[in-house]
Amino acid sequence: MYRRSLLPLVRETLADSPVVLLQGARQTGKTTLVEKLGEETGAAYQSLDVATTLAAVRADPAGFLASYRDRPLILDEVQRFPELLLPMKVEVDRGRRPGRFLLTGSASLLSLPRLSESLAGRMRILTLWPLSQGEIAGVDERFIERVFDRTGDAGFSGQDALMEGGDVLSAALQGGYPERVGKTNATQNRSWYQSYLSTILERDVRDISDIQAPADLLRLLALVATRHGSLVNYSDLSRGLGMVDTTLKRYLALLEKVFLVRRVAAWSANLDKRVIKAPKLYLSDSGLLAHLLGIDRERLRYDPGLAGPLIETMVYTELLKQSGWSAVQPSIHHFRTAGQHEVDFVLERPGGEIVGIEVKAASDVGAQHFKGLKVLQEVAGSRFLRGIVLYRGREVVPFGKHLWAVPIPMLWL
Repeated sequence: MYRRSLLPLVRETLADSPVVLLQGARQTGKTTLVEKLGEETGAAYQSLDVATTLAAVRADPAGFLASYRDRPLILDEVQRFPELLLPMKVEVDRGRRPGRFLLTGSASLLSLPRLSESLAGRMRILTLWPLSQGEIAGVDERFIERVFDRTGDAGFSGQDALMEGGDVLSAALQGGYPERVGKTNATQNRSWYQSYLSTILERDVRDISDIQAPADLLRLLALVATRHGSLVNYSDLSRGLGMVDTTLKRYLALLEKVFLVRRVAAWSANLDKRVIKAPKLYLSDSGLLAHLLGIDRERLRYDPGLAGPLIETMVYTELLKQSGWSAVQPSIHHFRTAGQHEVDFVLERPGGEIVGIEVKAASDVGAQHFKGLKVLQEVAGSRFLRGIVLYRGREVVPFGKHLWAVPIPMLWL
């Protein structure tokens, strides 16, 4: 079993809050993680994916919860009957103690405001994404802590990455779903992803929506894959699918709620301007992107330009995962000016300090690759801690004050 970096935070949160929701897409390891916690705490375990359990909960939700007053309860896949949160509030208020309920959900309950608000102040929400590269390798990842270190060079000076550029591509093609790690059979991988998407779109989406055409969601997901890392253009997406804007926006929101797609908001020094600038779209796993675009090693040989989107997605998801358990807790944005200067990712800590990160699939970088970071440095002023170009080389190279070229594997090595 992989050691999950989020586990210490889940333990800490259970010791403080009566209800903890561990959300995330299917097949990311939520059940394995909560079963481990159940062994540690002696909690009972029930899954709403089991028909008999679901029937019992629907028949008498208050009575079902009351039967577990003497021990903690783990409830897996709670999105199957989210109405359970209302009687859960009553039960918590009867006996408010930390760690009473540990829930998992494959769809965001925040999409059901009346129900999520019923546990306001009583429930903490954590998100488990597919395995990070550090979790796969069995190492602790401290990249975010290092880049937000206010002193020195963040520990980069004199360090080189141990992984070849080709290995970075292999990691990106593999992605982070535990079931696919180490699996190289292309036919089996393709079959697994097809079944995986079918399960999510036909089950989890319908738990939170009355959508009648899951095939349209799959078409949208495939189109989003081709627009990877691009600014959201609803009109362009609507035309590509022959779908009206209102339906498109609703479907895109559903893909976000089942953790397949993420929107990355624009960064601006002026908070008011962030809400009017277009976000970018990313898939939540590079292996899923490779599946949707039909990318494999053979195709990369005759179409090497596809390496860029694949690696950029992997970097984004690694930052997303680490931000979830990092003590820094940064938000992730992108940066783009009217003059077309761009930075792929801007990490912003709650205090306002930022780190800019540009991603290059090349094995060499030059001064031209730092243009966007220098503009960001000028705009952010004293809030700018450092700018980093992540690339497929092996050496850490300084490119000016607070600017570094850093091998991609140093995200996790």
